[in-house]
Amino acid sequence: MSTASHALAHLGVAPSASLTRVTGEHVAALTAFLDEADLTLSGLDAPSVRLWADRGPDGTITGSTGYELSVDRRHALIRSVAVSPAARRAGYGSALARFALARAAEEGAEHAWLFSRRSGPFWQKLGFVAADRDAMATALADTHQVRLFASTGQLAREVAWSRPLTGGRGDG
Repeated sequence: MSTASHALAHLGVAPSASLTRVTGEHVAALTAFLDEADLTLSGLDAPSVRLWADRGPDGTITGSTGYELSVDRRHALIRSVAVSPAARRAGYGSALARFALARAAEEGAEHAWLFSRRSGPFWQKLGFVAADRDAMATALADTHQVRLFASTGQLAREVAWSRPLTGGRGDG
């Protein structure tokens, strides 16, 4: 079992043994998965974006998670957290999100941020609160997703969420 899968199992969810870092040629499969989930596809291959995918026994992606760090590594933009409809079960998405939060904290991030217009209640259960979009854009100005949203005008339509990475609900 991979280290990532051990971390998810520790959180009370036992995904398949194939939660692995997504790199190179595997980005295309993750892109298709995230397209079905209607999540942001841009920048998935950027070196600053860290992504993991969990696969079912047949090799298809059943869940994903990831983040992008600010240049100073103090802030993490959580992104690409998704679960396939066939794999949805109590706690799977939360475990994937907690995995990204824990990994970002391991890399030195002190604060997590994300964009979500549809899933606020899910993120609130993990300790996120509504945040100032402009503060988020300032903290994460160098991340691919924030640059994209600012350049296209999408930033003005987004809902920002944040939480500290220590002491908040949802810590592993």
